[in-house]
Amino acid sequence: MPLVATGEIVEPAVRAGLGAGAFNVIQIEHAQAIVAGAEAAGAPVILQISENAVRYHGALAGIGRAAVEVAAAARVPVAVHLDHATEPALVREAVGLGFGSVMFDASALDYEANMAATAEVTADCHAQGVWVEAELGEVGGKDGVHAPGARTDPAEAAAYVAATGVDALAVAVGTSHAMVVKEAVVDLGLVAALRAAVPVPLVLHGSSGVPEADLTRAVEAGLTKVNIATHLNIAYTRAIRDHLAAHPEVVDPRRYVAKGRDAVAREVARLLPLLRAVAP
Repeated sequence: MPLVATGEIVEPAVRAGLGAGAFNVIQIEHAQAIVAGAEAAGAPVILQISENAVRYHGALAGIGRAAVEVAAAARVPVAVHLDHATEPALVREAVGLGFGSVMFDASALDYEANMAATAEVTADCHAQGVWVEAELGEVGGKDGVHAPGARTDPAEAAAYVAATGVDALAVAVGTSHAMVVKEAVVDLGLVAALRAAVPVPLVLHGSSGVPEADLTRAVEAGLTKVNIATHLNIAYTRAIRDHLAAHPEVVDPRRYVAKGRDAVAREVARLLPLLRAVAP
């Protein structure tokens, strides 16, 4: 399967009432594992690289090119997405590397400034055929401070989408980034109201803190693109810790990192059906 545009995964999912799994890549092993899990599930998938991951690597080019190459070699449709970019220059770099979509995050700005900045980035991306996600109603946890009480107003969201021209909207419906316990409560009534008001796909950030049955309900209520990062990091780290605890003599990273990679692949294969990313 060739590398595909993100819209080729998300938009058919919206029409079919399905979900689209989007998983964050920190190292190349994450990209390999996510694709392996998607192949096992027989589902399309989105690889995401966040601005925080770019900061970890010191640049986008290395990990970005690696993710694009892994995606291009997959046996299922795979898109590559830039997650939570706050700088237009980083967006332009991702577009140049072949990313199919970007999430421009101006949610820390007031409504008018957010709208103006996002509209400008969206116009630039659309001129190059790149799909754009934005956020309205800041989802907490990006700075380590959880704020599950934030909510996106449906009328404001509809006006924002009309003014900016974005292709998808990340909404605040009760989740928070980087949660390590599954205590988030998704406001399913608000999800349904947003789905009725907003003409583009809705995106759930902070999904790792949501009980798994509620992830399925959230997709059924109208969310489409479901972002998962921390949950996979937990699985990856636990597998490596367990292997090193059982084999303290091991010093070759290939031996223990492979355990983390395998654990992530299994979790992706298990999660995609829960997200209704595989047609029933």
